[in-house]
Amino acid sequence: MGLSTRQDIEALVTPFQVHRDVYTSAEVYRLEMKHLFANTWVFVGHDSQVPNKGDYYTTQVGDQPVIMVRHSDGEVKVLYNRCPHKGTKIAIDRTGNTGKFFRCPYHAWSFKTDGCLLAIPLKKGYDGTGLSETESAKGMKAVGAVEVYRGFVFARLAPEGIGFAEFFGDSLSSIDNMVDRSPAGRLEVAGQPLRYMHRCNWKMLVENQTDTCHPMVAHESSAGTAVRIWEEMDAPEGTPKPAAMQIIAPFMSPYEFFEEMGIRTWPNGHGHTGVHHSIHSAYSEIPGYMDAMTAAYGEERATAILGENRHNTVYFPNIMIKGPIQQLRNFIPLGPDKTLVESWIYRLVDAPDELVARTAMYNRMINAPTSIVGHDDLEMYERAQEGLMSDGLEWVNVQRLYREGEDFDTTAEENGTTERQMRNQFHAWVKFMTASMPRDAAREAAE
Repeated sequence: MGLSTRQDIEALVTPFQVHRDVYTSAEVYRLEMKHLFANTWVFVGHDSQVPNKGDYYTTQVGDQPVIMVRHSDGEVKVLYNRCPHKGTKIAIDRTGNTGKFFRCPYHAWSFKTDGCLLAIPLKKGYDGTGLSETESAKGMKAVGAVEVYRGFVFARLAPEGIGFAEFFGDSLSSIDNMVDRSPAGRLEVAGQPLRYMHRCNWKMLVENQTDTCHPMVAHESSAGTAVRIWEEMDAPEGTPKPAAMQIIAPFMSPYEFFEEMGIRTWPNGHGHTGVHHSIHSAYSEIPGYMDAMTAAYGEERATAILGENRHNTVYFPNIMIKGPIQQLRNFIPLGPDKTLVESWIYRLVDAPDELVARTAMYNRMINAPTSIVGHDDLEMYERAQEGLMSDGLEWVNVQRLYREGEDFDTTAEENGTTERQMRNQFHAWVKFMTASMPRDAAREAAE
């Protein structure tokens, strides 16, 4: 294919179509890891995963293995998970406590929890070699920049680039609402995530989060069956729906419900469904919760917080959060056709335990490997991944409710079934893919 300049990347995306290579090409995937995931702010974890000094959690940003660790000064650091000596991974456990330093398991080089070199066995063997002038002598390398926002840890691999506040802008209001739902204004990770491998490109999962024209179709066999069984039970009038039915029934809402729901898009690829209402709007009230919120915020503020029922908020490039049920899904790319999905849930500090129980139920029913809904989506992703290998057509259409001259550098609110958020994501995809790529000067001159 030969994608070496900005023009090569720009040619893959039109105002309402994207070339199939963005989902299938190994070269595109390699460039995404090199440019897109380096130039954007990518989710790493939550600070409640490393509550104590020396606590660490290993994950990856793009294809780069990293360690999130609580340093001795109480700050959260994000380091490349690589010894500067021979390249050995320093930590192989998913989580743990390293104490006051990391120690390489190969040659016992040791490092402070901020990555600084602490000690080398038989260091005199390096006398006169110039080791102190090398990158290796600086220790484990830290990522370019780290920001902890209300407990959520993000990293930008590139040492220079767009700032955190500029990248996210007003989209941070969705994180604010999720955290503000705690009377204490704080979240804690509730256990380990559900992990689920998908044989498809990571962007398919991201796009699906704001695709509101598929639920009543793709989930008819699961949610539709559950609704039909409930209706056939002929429960007495006024019988409250069980929590499981409250969770699954809205997936079968008609097109009009999703149209009126609305979609809001923000610059840099972020956006959310559920401007006016969402599938989470009609959940039963949890006893004692409003009282706790009113005591913490006052009645007016508490009512405003709980009245905001956004559906799915996409934070470009690869996470989605659900504020009303305190969930985050992380779409970790492992190849052009392989994605690991992590579904995390959070506890609202000082809120009734029934809330995290409902969130856990939602996660099991919708996102688990054993779920009855998530498999519908997976079937569509994998069919699409296979179908895109067909030579019948080379372009993928994202034209629904398209308007010529769309401006993705401004916030917009539109019909809830628009594909504008998908177009917004690809506008950002081109922007950050090409941020550090050269232009083709000869081609530019010819044009």
